[in-house]
Amino acid sequence: MSWIKGIEGFRPYNEQEKKDKELILQYIHQFNDILTRDNQLVHITSSGFVLNKEKDKVLMVHHNIFNAWSLPGGHADGEEDLLNVAIKEVQEETGVMNVAPITIDIIALDILPVLGHMKKGQYNSAHLHLSVVYLLEVDEDEPLTVKKDENSDVKWIPIDEVVKCSNEPHMQKVYNKIISKINFQL
Repeated sequence: MSWIKGIEGFRPYNEQEKKDKELILQYIHQFNDILTRDNQLVHITSSGFVLNKEKDKVLMVHHNIFNAWSLPGGHADGEEDLLNVAIKEVQEETGVMNVAPITIDIIALDILPVLGHMKKGQYNSAHLHLSVVYLLEVDEDEPLTVKKDENSDVKWIPIDEVVKCSNEPHMQKVYNKIISKINFQL
């Protein structure tokens, strides 16, 4: 399935996702480069909401730039298989190797603001991430490693503490939404 069809087929959970889906599809048709960071205004990212087998913990990383606990994920960088991007990012940022999708469907769709910041000695202007999130599973016993150039820590957080661990109000809303969906689906 093409990445665009995956977004077109996404069923919004609430009004925010409905509006964000509409805008993301508009951006897809407006720009031909949103799968890459060549588009410095708006581009696609893919992340994993990673659960343990018991579905009571979430694997998160402490992001260096945002100084916040967040989902492992990253830029599509031209890759059209957004589920594969999420899986690769989880592997790279946490050190786990055996990552399995719980479903191949997108679990959350959001437009996220990114403030201007320094990265690798260069200034990146404020822009938007068109965030696609997948629901993934990993064995909690797999060893974890920190990707020091991006994160300062990686750990399993009890699912009922994920929102409290975030110091970003816009991400707290995203985590609440995903947890509500999971509780509804599982």
